[in-house]
Amino acid sequence: MKKTDQEYQQELSEISYRVTRQAATERPFTGEYWDHWQKGQYNCICCNTPLFQSDSKFDAGCGWPSYFQPLEAKNIDEHRDITHGMIRTEVRCSQCEAHLGHVFEDGPAPTGLRYCINSASLKFKSD
Repeated sequence: MKKTDQEYQQELSEISYRVTRQAATERPFTGEYWDHWQKGQYNCICCNTPLFQSDSKFDAGCGWPSYFQPLEAKNIDEHRDITHGMIRTEVRCSQCEAHLGHVFEDGPAPTGLRYCINSASLKFKSD
């Protein structure tokens, strides 16, 4: 079920709305999950789609939660992002199109990927 922009504004905090619906970025080392190591699952804050498992989380030292792979590839969409004078790969929730962050090719084995995700786009569910 698709929500309206007004519904998202009412349901989300200001930072979660700006990140997920307007592709903003939270400041590094400020998000709820950048240094969070509890076992569980990280879901989309907008639609509850499962995105990342805690077993794929690692400390990239960048100030944002980082994962080497999504829980299911089909739950993440990738888009070319040329904003801010850079060429990057934006990642969004495939169900509600929420902006999550970006993926880079400087992560650890086994994938070599680093999904650099805004805490404001996530909702944690413990095991």
